[in-house]
Amino acid sequence: MAMTMTGEVQLAASREAVWAKLNDPEVLKVCIPGCEELERTEDNGFRAVAKMKVGPVSARFKGKVMLSDLDPPNGYKISGEGEGGVAGFAKGGATVALAEKDGGTLLSYNVEAQIGGKLAQLGQRLINGAAKKLADEFFANFAKAVQG
Repeated sequence: MAMTMTGEVQLAASREAVWAKLNDPEVLKVCIPGCEELERTEDNGFRAVAKMKVGPVSARFKGKVMLSDLDPPNGYKISGEGEGGVAGFAKGGATVALAEKDGGTLLSYNVEAQIGGKLAQLGQRLINGAAKKLADEFFANFAKAVQG
């Protein structure tokens, strides 16, 4: 099952400050809902473990995340894949762009993801709702981290 999601969030910080936080594993670990481990790897990426619950399906996903098309402090492409055992798999990517706006930074994102296994059987509405909730939670946490 494939899905796409776009959005933007206004942050009260400079592009350089937002860029630094977007590349800091400690900040990202705190911001990603359910994240248990996030460790930088030598190849411009991270190894991650996150516990997720979508409807009745709960799983611990282990995976890797890569950063590419790095354009500091304007944006990058982040892509990853995770295995959740019997729950299934998730893989996808997002283009993240930063622009100066209203004395702060406008962060725009465009996500494309694919899921399979038990998760894909839950139905498009439930999955999209859960994905939107996770994205909203991440950006709310990220906005707090950037401002404080």
